[in-house]
Amino acid sequence: MKILVTGGAGFIGSALIRILINQTDHHVVNIDKLTYAANLDNLKSVDQSPRYTFIQADICDEPLMLSLFESHQPDGVIHLAAESHVDRSIDGPRTFLDTNILGTYSLLQAARALYKDLPEERRERFRFLHVSTDEVFGSLGKEGFFTEETSYAPNSPYSASKASSDMLVRAWHHTYGLPTLISNCSNNYGPYQFPEKLIPVIILNALSGKPLPVYGTGENIRDWLFVDDHAVALLEILSNGHVGETYNIGGHNEKKNIELVREICQILDRLLPDSPHVPHDQLIQFVTDRPGHDQRYAIDAGKILRQLGWTPSVTVEQGLESTVRWYLDHQQWWQNILNGGHQHDQRLGTTR
Repeated sequence: MKILVTGGAGFIGSALIRILINQTDHHVVNIDKLTYAANLDNLKSVDQSPRYTFIQADICDEPLMLSLFESHQPDGVIHLAAESHVDRSIDGPRTFLDTNILGTYSLLQAARALYKDLPEERRERFRFLHVSTDEVFGSLGKEGFFTEETSYAPNSPYSASKASSDMLVRAWHHTYGLPTLISNCSNNYGPYQFPEKLIPVIILNALSGKPLPVYGTGENIRDWLFVDDHAVALLEILSNGHVGETYNIGGHNEKKNIELVREICQILDRLLPDSPHVPHDQLIQFVTDRPGHDQRYAIDAGKILRQLGWTPSVTVEQGLESTVRWYLDHQQWWQNILNGGHQHDQRLGTTR
């Protein structure tokens, strides 16, 4: 089976491709524009495989997508390419609208053109999986969980753009008969995450003795999903999911942001007892909250368990430990990013 992955040089996409190449016999075509958050170093362990092909391309280029789908003839698509940083979407929403909405449109059109001319046997197995986020549902109160029936109520330009792309995928299935699936996942974390997201920012700041920024009072709650668990879930949905369905993917690991940061500090205290910054939680600094900051996300992942047998295998305690160890053991990976000019402690998204 040949799987076309968009955004495969990103955090989740590269985890997915590493599993595809190392643990299956599938062929992979990786389409990535190589924006600031993409990193081909994430794929060094698999990029020499004869089953792997990389193409640098912009998913917003509809004629090019039509050509690539025609020439590579994928049996399945896992669409991960997206602008995903909420703070950046507040400062510059246009890029999010272009990539997340119009880019998804281009891919749907390319998939539709390919699908209509496929022989019956290939039409039976072709699938288009659109990877989305739980942020499309908005904010939860203290109780309850997002289910696949939860109404959409996005509160940031990022989540609004993802909600829009989800609706396009739904429409292309119901209007044109394209065999699509949608997944909505909780917060991912793990190795190779670009150092603009909470966990790598906290780790790298702590290593250098910089303040550990926590938005507001740190009481916002997120459900944390280890990236490899997410990748396995995506493969299960692509292979065995019911066409036209949506699946929520969650880690069953709810944590307040301040609790998460303190756990990272405790891990660093234990692994680096001689650090001049011990105890690392002395570096915690509460900063101005993000505009429209959702209070709580929590996923009910019962449907994917009942229908496909998937459940997360990594607890947040296990995942944080392995993630911190990875960043300690792979300093050259993140140092190359910082040397390239990325300021991981730069605050974005404070303007209204």
